[in-house]
Amino acid sequence: MQAAVIAELRAANAEQVRLIATLQARVTELERRLSRDSSNSSKPPSSDGLGKPARAERRDAEQTKGRRPGKQPGAPGAHLAQVAEPDEVAWHTPDRCGGCGATLTDAPVVGVEARQVFDLPPLRLLATEHRAERRRCACGMTTAAAFPDHVRAAACYGPGVRALVCYLCVHQHLPVDRAAQLLADVLGANVATGTLAAVLAEGAVGLDGFLATVRDQLAAAPVAHFDETGARVAGRLHWIHSASTSLLTLFTVHAKRGKVAMDQAGVLGGFGGVAVHDGWAPYWRYQNATHALCGAHLLRELEAITEEPGQGWPRAWPSCWSTPNWWPTGPARPAPVGSRTPPGPGCTPGMSGCSPTGRRPTRPHRSPVGGEGAFAAHPPAGCWPGWTPTATRCCGCWTTAGCPLTTTRPNGTCGW
Repeated sequence: MQAAVIAELRAANAEQVRLIATLQARVTELERRLSRDSSNSSKPPSSDGLGKPARAERRDAEQTKGRRPGKQPGAPGAHLAQVAEPDEVAWHTPDRCGGCGATLTDAPVVGVEARQVFDLPPLRLLATEHRAERRRCACGMTTAAAFPDHVRAAACYGPGVRALVCYLCVHQHLPVDRAAQLLADVLGANVATGTLAAVLAEGAVGLDGFLATVRDQLAAAPVAHFDETGARVAGRLHWIHSASTSLLTLFTVHAKRGKVAMDQAGVLGGFGGVAVHDGWAPYWRYQNATHALCGAHLLRELEAITEEPGQGWPRAWPSCWSTPNWWPTGPARPAPVGSRTPPGPGCTPGMSGCSPTGRRPTRPHRSPVGGEGAFAAHPPAGCWPGWTPTATRCCGCWTTAGCPLTTTRPNGTCGW
């Protein structure tokens, strides 16, 4: 009887141990999810709430350590300077002597001190009346002059007001009602919100030819950046898709987030350059582009990994990436003058990149273990499925950070 009870208790104890391990794993996963914010994941900063994450505050404090407020040494200064020819000059003449009180009407001018004030002129609407004459020819025919294109009604707003409406609502993101308040308060123009909405729609139609040119130039760019973010349109979740270079930016709004919306944006379908993005799955479906992962997202992922138990190795990567040791894909270059860290064993400072050969890399990582903050041993994770690196290089090559990892160059198509 006692043996049966012991066996039953042992079985119950084993089940409790299994259940505790399962619950501990679940709690760990939930804590991991709760610890994610904009500093260590792809979540937008708006999801962080009113309090800034402790990690971001700590990182900002480290970056600004030793910096004094205001202009930094060596930074170009900026100030409001006087102009040689002011628009107006206002003279100020003293009436009486500050000593004896005598009048100074006929006293000679012995010096002038000049100060300049930069201000706005009085703002108001300028009403221009256009009058179209009708003239009768000797033949008896009466001909009327044509009004300019922007004179479209007996009373209407001109192109300056219409352009300002588009600037306030589109570029400055003012709601239509607040834009109407601004026009009334500053210009004395009581523009109805319906009129503002109609002006915006008219401005959008006028951009058809411009948008086609922007799409063509973005599709032909050697490097372009792509992203998407959620927004409310008529109370429903939509997605704002962006395609940009250093000179051009195209925003499109769509109810979908994936490839349907990207195709309708009209850039990625014909894009053959380097597409920089956050690694979201639909981007990889565009086979004509060379894909590059956004460095900011990779740094966030590394930040998240450092919080996992026994995963201290990613701490050195941000310091390696913050130094200019990653050359773009191209011919080999010599070490920069004055660099102290020599290339590690097996480092090849040549061309780097990935090619769709279907194989995964097998190059091992060099990871010393031991001591507080040392790197934990970790296996190579290689490139994304279906890609393999064409060359490798040491993270510590030619840097002062001395990163001890030997790994594939973190270009756009490789992951770890």
